[in-house]
Amino acid sequence: MKIFRLILLIVHLGILFLLLGTLMNAYIPPKIFPWFNLLSLGFPVLIISYCILTIFWVASWKKRAFVFMFAGLAFINPVKRWVNFSEDKKGAPAIKVVSFNIKGGVMGQKDIEQYLKAQDADVILLQEDGGREFPVLKDYKRTAPNGYLSILTKHKILNDKIIYASDEGEGVPGGLQADIEIRGKVYKFLNVYLYPFKFEKDMVRLNGNTDDNEQKLKDVVKRLIPTFKKHQGQVDAIHTITVNSPYPVILTGDFNSVPNSYEYYHLSEGLEDAFVTAGKGSATSFHDYKFPIRIDYVFSSKPIRAVSYVVDRSVSISDHYPVISELSLTGK
Repeated sequence: MKIFRLILLIVHLGILFLLLGTLMNAYIPPKIFPWFNLLSLGFPVLIISYCILTIFWVASWKKRAFVFMFAGLAFINPVKRWVNFSEDKKGAPAIKVVSFNIKGGVMGQKDIEQYLKAQDADVILLQEDGGREFPVLKDYKRTAPNGYLSILTKHKILNDKIIYASDEGEGVPGGLQADIEIRGKVYKFLNVYLYPFKFEKDMVRLNGNTDDNEQKLKDVVKRLIPTFKKHQGQVDAIHTITVNSPYPVILTGDFNSVPNSYEYYHLSEGLEDAFVTAGKGSATSFHDYKFPIRIDYVFSSKPIRAVSYVVDRSVSISDHYPVISELSLTGK
């Protein structure tokens, strides 16, 4: 029994070490050391394993349980970025914002249009829009089509501009910015779509063949690491616009990155995560794989504050669920 507990202790310490590694994403960029960012993908499995082992030590009446419980406090906020139970918020009249990766409309263009029309949102931010037209949304003003990102709004668009990574030139856009006038004030909306990993289900589906699974794992890592590095350039360009904005910022989109990643830490710097502020339950927004993945977000700067945040799982018209948030512009 002592040997068994010793093995569990070593495993528990190893998991703690890996969890602490995910916190390093706030400080170390992927171009220097991408492996910390890789750890963020496994955060749900790591934290669940950590909690189970901590419960085991508590049930065993071991003093080390208190050490692991104390160390676990460092991961309260990281956990809340995945699963949260906030209180109902009361605020001044809010604007409704919808962020949705529509996958080019291939799963039902008409269904998507009708859904967006029914939401009656103030601002709609679309990723992977494929440059499609939205005739049903004729009452909305729209940014110039570019094939990747669109912002539609009932309010006045003062200007819009594609955001490219400084080291990529006119490559795949990392985001789209638009200054929108709402009730006499100007707000900068940023619609983010970081470089995709371009995985197919067969590439990540494991089978009973050990050699095949090992090769799949290597292929996945080979694709992840270069993409993390591409993200860094895109994140830097978007972050520069955010911190230098003369207007309050509302940043949404498909980060192709999970919470506690480098992308999350740096894109959210100085902003509030609407899910952490007003969300309830799971924030999982990508449902094509049978694994909890949150890659769609809504952030805002002061004095804006989230009143509500919902991942709408009532529709399956894309491989992403729409993310809907109501934001109080007064911050009360």
